[in-house]
Amino acid sequence: IPQAGRATKGKPIVNLINTNPDTRIQAMVPVREFTDTQFLLFCTKKGTVKKSALSQYSNVRANGIKAIKIEAGDELIDVQVTSGTNDIVLATRHGLSCRFHEQDVREMGRDTTGVKGIDLRAEDAVVGMVVIKRDATILVVTERGLGKCSHIDDYRVQRRGGKGIITVNRTERTGDVVGVMEVLPEDEIMLITRNGVIIRSSVAQIRVTGRIAQGVRLVNLDDGDILTAVARVIPEDDDTDSVGDDSVVVAGEGTGLEADAE
Repeated sequence: IPQAGRATKGKPIVNLINTNPDTRIQAMVPVREFTDTQFLLFCTKKGTVKKSALSQYSNVRANGIKAIKIEAGDELIDVQVTSGTNDIVLATRHGLSCRFHEQDVREMGRDTTGVKGIDLRAEDAVVGMVVIKRDATILVVTERGLGKCSHIDDYRVQRRGGKGIITVNRTERTGDVVGVMEVLPEDEIMLITRNGVIIRSSVAQIRVTGRIAQGVRLVNLDDGDILTAVARVIPEDDDTDSVGDDSVVVAGEGTGLEADAE
């Protein structure tokens, strides 16, 4: 994989791995060793989670191997490496979340479906999974440009498969939840809108609030535009040269980050 600037197109993934035309890459997981003491934890849109030993994926063929069995109408949301003893948070687009111990998810083989991680209400779906690995806060971002950080202790541990608790006070003003992740103040995030605008922001600028608060406005969106994704990125050095791109905005430069939306 060649190293390239932010604005370059990169190398087509089909040049690296064999995929079917209808295949979509959903997650990339960096791995140093395929051991029995680490696991891959899978999460689907309908709230299913599955844990398999990382060693089961050591011999991958050129055209791939079966990683998880997906039921009709469901789809994979995220995959992360775990220790087997982490706590897990699943968040839904309607603003609910369920935190449970990873030990509540039994280890399974590769070609299996998994178990229920959260009991979803009608029309709801899982939009993100957090594997708690640091003494950090939970960032929740909504499609109308609002976001907030809350202490992880605000999310009490429940049983796996529970209905969850409120993670954001979802209203017409906030819209649906589009992303959730574990962050530290020194982290930076990228917000991506449907119209292709990318906003880079420092987590330190996002005030820590209560779990059910709506938070602060991260970006002022154009009419008809919404946030579609959020990702944690490596902070850029101030003196690092980068390729110019008018679609990338640094938060605080007319983005509305200072406005309180609670």
